[in-house]
This record gives sequence, C-alpha cells and structure tokens, in this order.
Amino acid sequence: MPEPKNQHTILKTDNLTIGYQTKKTQTIVASNITIALKKGELIGLVGGNGIGKSTLLKTLTKVHEPLHGAISINEKPLQDYSNLELAKTLSLVLTEPITAKNLTVFELVALGRQPYTNWVGNLSQPDLEIITKAIIQTNIEALQHKKCFELSDGQLQKVMIARALAQDTDLIILDEPTSHLDMYHKVYILKLLRKLTKETGKTILFSSHEIDLAIQLCDSMIVMSKDSIINDTPCHLIEKGAFSKLFPEDMIVFDEKTGSFRVKK
Repeated sequence: MPEPKNQHTILKTDNLTIGYQTKKTQTIVASNITIALKKGELIGLVGGNGIGKSTLLKTLTKVHEPLHGAISINEKPLQDYSNLELAKTLSLVLTEPITAKNLTVFELVALGRQPYTNWVGNLSQPDLEIITKAIIQTNIEALQHKKCFELSDGQLQKVMIARALAQDTDLIILDEPTSHLDMYHKVYILKLLRKLTKETGKTILFSSHEIDLAIQLCDSMIVMSKDSIINDTPCHLIEKGAFSKLFPEDMIVFDEKTGSFRVKK
C-alpha cells in the first residue's frame, strides 16, 4: 500500500555533522542532526545568530560537504546526484543580491527552466506554460515586463520564488526569504509559501529569524540551539520547551501559553 501523500519523506538526514574541513583542522558547527521533511509541508528552520542555519542549508543542498552522516533526497543519497539531476530535484533561493538586474521579471523567472534546456536551449511551449503558471501562482503578472532593478525587495523576493517554482522541483529551499522586509511583507511572503505548499504539493524549507510567524504558519520546524537540533510540529516543540532554549532568559522569554516571545521586564 502506498504511503499517504503527506507521509512521503522528501529529504532526510541521519546523524549528520556539519562544519568546515581544511587540510589540518575540522570545525564542527552542529552534530547529531536527524531530520525528515515530508511532502507538501512548509518547514521553518530557526535558531539564534551564528548557530549554523546557513551552514545546514548549504550542506543539504550540496554546496558544503557533510563532515559525517548521511543526507538523502527521495531515498537517494545526496552524493549520488549529478548537478543536473539535483537541479531538477531541488531549487535554492539565496539571500545574495542577483547580478542580472537588467533582466526583465519574465526573463529571470525563465532562468528556472535552465536544467531542462541544457543551459543554452530555447524555451519550448511547455516551458513557457510552466513559467506563466509560476508567475500567476506568485501574483506577479503585473511585474513581468519590468526590469528587476525597478523592483522593491518584497517584489524581488516573489520573483525569486517564481523562478524556483518554474524550476519545478520537489523541494524548494530558501535562506532567510524575509530579511530586509517590513512586517507586512514578511507575513505576505510566508503566507505565500504556505499557500504554495498546499497548491503544488512541493516541500518548502526556509530559514528565518521570524520565529513567532513560523510557529503560526509552519507545518513543522527545525529548531537549532547549542544543545540540540529538534525537528517536530510547532505544538510539540512548544510542549518540549524547544523555544525556551534559544536565547538567554535575562532578556527574552518564550511564553508557552501564547506561543510567542516577550521581553523580560
């Protein structure tokens, strides 16, 4: 009997250790990481500054080599994926500024089809239909002929999400998609990501400092602290006291009744 749709595991790690390796030294950032990301879920990765969120994302996307342990996507070891196979399975949205701001929005979204056109090929009719669908799903039809340098940070983030959708992968990973945005646009982007998981069945993992919003909107979360890395639903994480360990309690405390942080008076 097949697994229920929401039980299929897209990505999992087993006893993963992340960090940096040079010829002489090994720097461990985090260890004993065992997580499982399910199909069609929105997953928030949270933790304090410098805890290793970006290092974890770079390791999960084959930018960094793991120091120890295993990573698999769709039950296939990550190291067995070629770059082209990985580009058809996983799309990545980073915080780095884009270099091609002279492109139109449509052209930037169309770059998501590169894994299917051998990087230089022309767009087919099915490619154009997928690009148009991604533009509609992210509600940027009115922007598609604008140059990227004309866009606000919030608009550009929607375009980058549309490009990831056009890449048509099972898994989308975003590194701090709400940084530099005001509160309205932080909520807008995270609600858009939640809507997309429900509409497309894709798994979306994002890192964020917006812990309160992630608790409200995510299906599951990965909480990184100095002592542990826990992957569970927001309700179970609250019950386990996972959020109380994120910051020193002399300044800020987590209120389990409201599911949010408050300044300690």
